[in-house]
Amino acid sequence: MAAMPLIQVQVLEGVYTAQQKQAIVERLSDAMVEIVGEDMRRLTWCIVEEVASGEWGVGGQALTADDVRALARATAAGGPE
Repeated sequence: MAAMPLIQVQVLEGVYTAQQKQAIVERLSDAMVEIVGEDMRRLTWCIVEEVASGEWGVGGQALTADDVRALARATAAGGPE
């Protein structure tokens, strides 16, 4: 049996819509198939796992869904990245 590629993505709960998570699955699967070949599409697994808001830390600080949304707004407005 061929090895089955597994793509695991962790995101903060409440940040991404169902449609965005579906796009993550589709595009990451497409990228893997581009690398390993179309025959592997049906064997490629992609898991989007949500981590509870506040249970993810960056730089020693807990990060919440509100923090991520505020960062996205600032970045979209041309603020610091």
